[in-house]
Amino acid sequence: MTVSFGTRLAEAFVSSGRLCVGIDPHSYLLGEWQLADSAAGVRDFGLRVVEAAHGRAAIIKPQVAFYERHGSAGYAALEDVLAAARAAGLLVIADVKRGDVGTSVEAYGEAWLTPGSPLESDAMTISAFQGVGSIRAPHELALAGGKGLFVLAATSNPEAALLQRAVVDTGQSVAASIVGDVHDWNTSETTAGPSGLGSTGVVIGATVGLADYGITAGALSTTPILAPGFGHQGALVSDATTLFGAASGNVIVSASRSILAAGPSGIADAVETQSREIAEAFA
Repeated sequence: MTVSFGTRLAEAFVSSGRLCVGIDPHSYLLGEWQLADSAAGVRDFGLRVVEAAHGRAAIIKPQVAFYERHGSAGYAALEDVLAAARAAGLLVIADVKRGDVGTSVEAYGEAWLTPGSPLESDAMTISAFQGVGSIRAPHELALAGGKGLFVLAATSNPEAALLQRAVVDTGQSVAASIVGDVHDWNTSETTAGPSGLGSTGVVIGATVGLADYGITAGALSTTPILAPGFGHQGALVSDATTLFGAASGNVIVSASRSILAAGPSGIADAVETQSREIAEAFA
């Protein structure tokens, strides 16, 4: 029987913690790491982050855009990073933010969530601003393969607030409506099982206030929460349980530049330090 992503995530929280290390090979970081801004450079960067995360964190999140800008060679490099991460037992969230309708969005799901695919990941970020129903095909694919989705809801970039806080005809904000639809999927997921977590998560920035978007902790009770915004963007890990309240047990703490800035010689220590701080904050 296929183990659900929600169950695997809950087990990872217990065994390895809540830290998700972002793999974001910005040009300036490649320079600081003394790596070329090339497909070979982003490959080496990603593999070094995987090595540092192994045994110190539960999850990695490659930002696919930094690989995509190097074309087919960049994707080949990303395939190597994904394979190394999965071999190391890390959960991989592909930060692809895909979204479309019909067979197009289904194909995106097949690319990132199909077991054995060159780009196989454990979960992918996805946009549902064409309606949560528009991503039903990748949702069904994810459930069938023990994979997960993270649906953009209330993101940490300030430009998103006007759209995501806009009110739809149900009287909810766009973000709250997405959270509600995802909650319905998770509560009806038969494989949620003893972990209490469904396999469809949401992306909610740690720099936004749930109340400002009309989102309640109850609407997140079965939903994994990918929370970027810690570290470089200003959110404090020590405030995580206050920010997310009763739903904080479902939070994945995502950090990228604040860890990557430690460089190749310091990243392992940075991951370990961040993991320890998160464990203390959620104790």
